Amino acid sequence: MIRIAPSLLSADFARLADELDTVASADLLHLDVMDGHFVPNLTIGPAIVKALRARTKLPFDCHLMISDPQRYIDRFLDAGADMISIHIEAEPHLQRALQMIRDGGALAGIAINPATPAESLSTAIEFCDYVLAMTVNPGFGGQRFIEPVVPKIRHISRLIRERGLRVEIEVDGGVDAKTAPHVVAAGATILVAGSAVFGETNRADAIERIRSAVHTVSA
Repeated sequence: MIRIAPSLLSADFARLADELDTVASADLLHLDVMDGHFVPNLTIGPAIVKALRARTKLPFDCHLMISDPQRYIDRFLDAGADMISIHIEAEPHLQRALQMIRDGGALAGIAINPATPAESLSTAIEFCDYVLAMTVNPGFGGQRFIEPVVPKIRHISRLIRERGLRVEIEVDGGVDAKTAPHVVAAGATILVAGSAVFGETNRADAIERIRSAVHTVSA
């Protein structure tokens, strides 16, 4: 099943709680956490995640684009995260950090930047529940989809199949009704969409357009 996760990074930050209601038809809510160090932007922290948790039943998919993410895992678990992804480029003790997430009752994800080769996942992919493949360079919303990442998604999908793992692939960056079929055909099952959803007046229709675009696509 393909799941759609609107990215709150593209929402109106002056009315975040109200914005949640407009994407109630989605499957997940993607929360981008940035520290101004690992990536050049600053966004939200655990306090905002906790405040929003009380306003929706959508599962929270927290993407930690931060340095030393292991230090903050417990805070996001306490705030109500259902999924937490950490960057392979930011965490030297990746397996330990992933186990912390799982021990806290959330799904553990490995995020990987566009320029990082799929081979870097080989020693840790068995310890995660999903891989978050970035199709833009992390830090800002509204960027253009990087097409050369699609073969890497296929590579990751093949690695998962060859090892007989139950690991999903999530894709984040420039996902819309045009690009979604390509990443789904490559093996993605979770689609993060920011401006393609929050940039539209009717968010429910925007979500449905993406669903319809991938309805008949299979990996």
